[in-house]
Amino acid sequence: MLYGIAAATASFLLAALLAALLRAPALSLALVDRRRRRPVPLSGGVAVALVTGLVAGVGDWTGVVPLGPAAGRLLLGALAAGALGLAADLWRLRRRWVVAGTAVAAACVVPYGETGPVAGVLAVGWITLVAAAFRGLDHADGVAGTVGVVTAFGVAACAAAELRDGLAVALLALAAALTGLLLHNWHPARIALGACGALFTGFLLAGAAVFTRAGHPPAGGAAVLFALTAPACLDVVLVLLSRRLAGRPVLRAGPDHLAHRLRRLGLTPQGAAVVVGAVSCGAVLTGVLVHTGRVGAPAVWWVAGAAAAAVAGLLRVRVYGPRHGAGAQGRVPGPARPRPTRGACRVPPAVADTPGGASSRGTIFPVRQARRAEEDQVSAPLRVRNG
Repeated sequence: MLYGIAAATASFLLAALLAALLRAPALSLALVDRRRRRPVPLSGGVAVALVTGLVAGVGDWTGVVPLGPAAGRLLLGALAAGALGLAADLWRLRRRWVVAGTAVAAACVVPYGETGPVAGVLAVGWITLVAAAFRGLDHADGVAGTVGVVTAFGVAACAAAELRDGLAVALLALAAALTGLLLHNWHPARIALGACGALFTGFLLAGAAVFTRAGHPPAGGAAVLFALTAPACLDVVLVLLSRRLAGRPVLRAGPDHLAHRLRRLGLTPQGAAVVVGAVSCGAVLTGVLVHTGRVGAPAVWWVAGAAAAAVAGLLRVRVYGPRHGAGAQGRVPGPARPRPTRGACRVPPAVADTPGGASSRGTIFPVRQARRAEEDQVSAPLRVRNG
């Protein structure tokens, strides 16, 4: 217990300090993402991954809170996924390669002996999906960090209930490191998780949830896993459905994530992060209660129903068109202007509005002025004076 508190405190302070120190190198390396025309360094995930691995490794090396072989492999797999995400941030790797590498890392850490071959393969897909979903949550200030903190505490409670103390301490270190990063990631963010931190966080949380549910009935395990990661799943389903319904490519980025839609509804960036965090807290609390046996597995249906209602409602929010009442091409429709015929001379507005087409600037059109004067002289009646 005392080591857990000390580990969380050390993780919080080290992550906050290291994130501040890594900001300048990220700017010099152009390791940035542009959010509302301002560059945000993507080195926060490096700080979270290094601090979490260091604190968990020290506890295992000293023997105070040993991780064990399975949890050690899980931590190494999460660090490998984070390194792959860092490479994606630096060299803009294709998403298919990042997903394939994450799946390979997940296949190396799943406990097939406890889950069985079929459930193990499904667990590999689940870990890969959650890791990619956390990368999608890192599109707005404070969203991915808030969801990660809440989920880490919930999964740590489940691990502690299964007497996996080393895994619980590693998750507490992750929650504290993400809290330290939120000091810099809250709006307006000065640093972000990036693919490195998002993949590391999602991989470790999903893998730890699979470890804690290994050996339980598959149906109840799937319900708990969904409840623990409901906001990430909600964001993925929302994005995929909206892009398919709009006829857009699935891998084409756009302002169609959960926080984007909440902003369209009028929430501030801070308010959107708080709302997503509150939704995550309710879903994670349900998952923890089901895992510990305080409530039955059917309670997860309430979470699923609320998620389905949220998807149905948020799909009605317009995200691909302009914000205000413009036309289909982004312009307000107006009266069509007649096109001049071919070969006709274009007359400037100042000339066209003047009677007879004459301009008030005689120095610009001297020929037209002289011609107009001649026409006036010819058209005027001739008066002859006698004598």
